This record gives sequence, C-alpha cells and structure tokens, in this order.
Amino acid sequence: MSLMLKEILEQPQALRDTFQAERAHVLEFTKFARQQNFRMVVLVARGTSDNAARFGRYLTEITTGIPASLAAPSVHTLYRAKVDYRQALVVGISQSGEGTDINLVLEAAKRQGGYTVGITNEKDSPMAKMVDDVFLVHAGRQHSVAATKTYTGQLMLFYLLAAALGTSISLDSVSEIPDRVTETLKLIPELRDLVQRYRFMNHCVVVGRGINYGNAFELSLKLMETCYVIAERFSAADFVHGPIALIERDFPAFVFMPPGKTFNHMRELTKRLRALRAEVVAITGAKTGIASANRIIRIPGGTPEIYSPIPYIVPGQIFAALLAEIKGLDPDKPRSLNIVTQTV
Repeated sequence: MSLMLKEILEQPQALRDTFQAERAHVLEFTKFARQQNFRMVVLVARGTSDNAARFGRYLTEITTGIPASLAAPSVHTLYRAKVDYRQALVVGISQSGEGTDINLVLEAAKRQGGYTVGITNEKDSPMAKMVDDVFLVHAGRQHSVAATKTYTGQLMLFYLLAAALGTSISLDSVSEIPDRVTETLKLIPELRDLVQRYRFMNHCVVVGRGINYGNAFELSLKLMETCYVIAERFSAADFVHGPIALIERDFPAFVFMPPGKTFNHMRELTKRLRALRAEVVAITGAKTGIASANRIIRIPGGTPEIYSPIPYIVPGQIFAALLAEIKGLDPDKPRSLNIVTQTV
C-alpha cells in the first residue's frame, strides 16, 4: 500500500483528533473575534493549502458575511507593496509552516495592523512561532509528498474558524464529518474497479462550483502530481465561457455536484457535456438522479452541501492514488517534488 493511500485511510482519526483538540480553542477565539470586529479575512497559501484557502474563502463569506480574499504573495515579496491590514484577520495556511513567501506576507500583515493566524500541521514551525495565534492540524507526520490528511485537516479548521466568526456553522454537524469520511472510504473497491477504465487517461477537466470549487483544484492537483495527467480545473461558470471548447468525444470530465445550491446548474452542465460526447464522471449524493453522467461516484449518506467538501474530496484522493498505481507510477515519489516547497 502506498503512503498516500495509507494517509487517506488515516483521515477519519486525524479529523476527529483535530476537531477535539481545537474545539475549546475556537470557543476562546470566538470571544476574541467578537471584540475585534474583523471587517475582512485575507488568506495566504500555496499549493494544496491554496486549494484549502479557496474553500475557506467561500465558507467564510457564505456563513459569516465577512469579505474574504486570497492574498498574492508576490505583492509583498517582489513588489514590496505596503497593504493596509487594519481590522483584517490574516490567515496563513501551510502544511509544514515553512513556506518562505507565506511567512513573509504574515510578517508584513502584522506590521500593517493585521491580526495573524496560522493553520499548520507543525506546532514548532516558523509559522506557528511567528503568528498571533495558531490552529493546529492534528494529523501526525505527513510522509506522502501528495498531501491528503493535512488538506482535509485544514478544511476542518476552516469550519472551526467560520464557527468563531459567525453563527451559521454547527459544531455538532462538523463533529459528524469524520464518520462521514469513514463511510466514504468504503468506496475503495468500487473506485479500484473504476480507475481501470482511465488507465491511459493523459488529460481531463475537473469542474466544481461554490463550496466545492476548491476541491476541483485539489483533485486536479492530485491527478497532475501523482499520475502526470494534464488536469485543467474550472469553476462551472467560467468553464462555459470558453474552455468548454476543449471538449470532444470521450474527453474525461470530473464534476463535483453535491445536492444543494449548485446542483441544478451542475446537472445542466453534465447534460451539455454529454451532448458533446464527453466522458462525464459525477461525484454526487447517494440518491441524486443524473442521467447524463457516464459514471457516478455516490457519496454515502445525506451530507448537507455546506459540509460536503471533506467527504467529497476523499474519493478523488483515492482515485488519484489508485490510478497512479495502475499506471505503474509511485504516488509517494512524484518526479521533481518534495514535501516542503520553498518559494518567494
């Protein structure tokens, strides 16, 4: 078994540990946040953590009403711009806590009046020591180059932060997510059969919208770094504005479509893709009807859309790990990559 697949299997416990360890912390942070009256949330990340930040942006704005944005580190590291961060909560996200450019942005934000928070798996990292407050992913050491358990742990912490900043997120509902992931892991035999069909796949598109937009980027990244598949990722809304011209007969398209606000739009997209004779793989709920999909990955249970991103990315992680295996690749040793990537 690859380290990647082993760490995928560790996710229910890692998520449970993260929730239990940080729940009291977030209740304390709730009181502090209300006193600060943050007017903006700025998210700073790279790579997989940046995909978690995309999720965090949607979750924050949907559930708290506070504007959220993704920082462009080059604004600070290359252009040396001074940005006014007064009344801003600036959140750095990094598995290792060692990203040079991320930490430089956090340092600049502190100088310019922002309150800084770190989300990391490493309590002794430079990020953890430098920020005003740190929320820890309790996933244990990451050995696989391709992040899985640290990504879902970051998503879990975003739920806790959203609960601290607003009133829409239920901590009781968040506490159910690890069990939902346990059920989703039961799809492994089904996915092992499914990946056989895509053994020779060398390109695809991955499409999501809303709360699962970050997952489209994350599945795409996993396919690129472990399977060397050219995987373009899009918002469903952006996709139909031009990139849909890529689609031709048998072109693989992976579509995140949980029941909820985005479902009808995603269902119309799958119909259009099928009319273009694409090979549509839908990641959806247990009881949804999608006649236009060629293949359907059904997530067990009835997860509300707002809590769907963690259980919905898990089959994507599994698919990438198993696809690498049948392609004769080692997902634990992607060429040209290391666990820690330094950029400025």
